Amino acid sequence: MGRGRVEVKRIENKINRQVTFSKRRNGLFKKAYELSVLCDAEVALIIFSNAGKLYDFSSTSSMVKTLEKYHRCSYGLLKASEQEDETQYNYHEYLRLKARVEILQLSQRNLLGEDLAMLNAKELEQLEHQLEMSLMKIRSTKTQCILDQIAELQRKTKINLINMKLLYVQLEENNGKELVTRQMWESEAQTSCIPYNPLPTTHFHHFFQPLGLFNTIHNSFSGLRFNHIGANEMNDSGVNTNNPNGLFPGWM
Repeated sequence: MGRGRVEVKRIENKINRQVTFSKRRNGLFKKAYELSVLCDAEVALIIFSNAGKLYDFSSTSSMVKTLEKYHRCSYGLLKASEQEDETQYNYHEYLRLKARVEILQLSQRNLLGEDLAMLNAKELEQLEHQLEMSLMKIRSTKTQCILDQIAELQRKTKINLINMKLLYVQLEENNGKELVTRQMWESEAQTSCIPYNPLPTTHFHHFFQPLGLFNTIHNSFSGLRFNHIGANEMNDSGVNTNNPNGLFPGWM
């Protein structure tokens, strides 16, 4: 009589569950070993018990190398899948943007008055309304720009007027100071100019007489040459007649 088929479900009895885990774990390790030997396959087996205890099996010398190989293969496939998805997304995005650009180009041509034959009356009316609104915005912006420029020019004009007034006041002050200085100089000059009164000559008339220098003094490159005094101007004693005191010669 054959063995009945065991229903695969959680074993409620804790002891029976632990015994079944030990038997099945050992059988699984045995099958993994047989698979690696018979098929020359690289097998790695990791088991965590209900209590969190680790049981592992590796057909190679290092479990880490097997796990690294697993990560490279699994993540490589994942990356390839992600790249493929990204490529498809980029292509769909390109198609969407291309259609958007075509619509904008058509709208631009319509605004410039081109390709209007394909539009109906309602679309033409909407286009006309759009142009009117755009024109109103442009005129409003232009008016505001002109007003801003006028306000800026008025501000600069006020600043220039204030500067001119300050310069005018400063010029007036400088002119006033110059006038006062000039008047002070004139008054000081008038007070400092004392009239010249020559001393009386009555007391000194008998001491000094006018010099009797009648000859001409000639200046040349060879030196100074003086003419002798005429004989008619000298008396017998050799004294100048124009100098009665006889203190200085006549040529002095």
